[in-house]
Amino acid sequence: MISSFQAQLLFPTGMVARAGPLPDGAEQVSITSADGEALRGIHIAPDASDRSGVLVIGFGGNAWNGSDVAAFLHELYPDADVIAFHYRGYAPSQGEPSSKALMADAPLVYDFAVGRVKPKRTIAVGMSIGSGVAASLSAKRHLDGLILVTPFDSLEASVGDLYPWLPVSLIFQHEINSAEFLKGSHVPVAIVAAEDDTLIRPARTAGLRKQVPYLVFDRTIPDAGHNDIYQRAEFRQAMHDAFDALNISKSTQK
Repeated sequence: MISSFQAQLLFPTGMVARAGPLPDGAEQVSITSADGEALRGIHIAPDASDRSGVLVIGFGGNAWNGSDVAAFLHELYPDADVIAFHYRGYAPSQGEPSSKALMADAPLVYDFAVGRVKPKRTIAVGMSIGSGVAASLSAKRHLDGLILVTPFDSLEASVGDLYPWLPVSLIFQHEINSAEFLKGSHVPVAIVAAEDDTLIRPARTAGLRKQVPYLVFDRTIPDAGHNDIYQRAEFRQAMHDAFDALNISKSTQK
């Protein structure tokens, strides 16, 4: 019962908008999870015929569908190949969502995406709970950069901040410890946070910053909340600046 309630709270599949028509230049793709569930995704090719050689893999928040994630990232980075999948249990993907399932599926998404695009560079963009999924991927596969939006050090600690009267540490079953995944990592990381975030408290993002060895970009959007940050012009500029910072960091490594 507790596990089911937690899953419904963290992964509100019934509240997520259904995927609409594919954006221009998009193609539906699919893979199979390790336990046989069909996972559906979207690949949007670059607008220009001359590709940049960059692959962006998107991991959205818990109320996003994969099509919207892909379309949003394509709008930001039109010269890159963009691939995003509907999380397990989020239609039209099959199965039941959980933190373990999302983290287990992420390397499969990566392997498919890299094999399909054969990019020169691969960047993962994770938003909200997707920031934790992206962080977990960085510990399992090679990434040339991470852009983390409203990220946390620990999902358990984030939930504990919201429900301080509950013994969260005793009952929580969906931990994603981003700080542990990134501790000691050589992956360049960019963080974009919201100043007035009431879901991922500033202390949780601050805790993550302390554990990131290679933080190349860090910006907090003034007066932005967890959800309305995406509508801010300052956010879009920050996402472009974060992308540029990852490119610069790559050139300085050579």
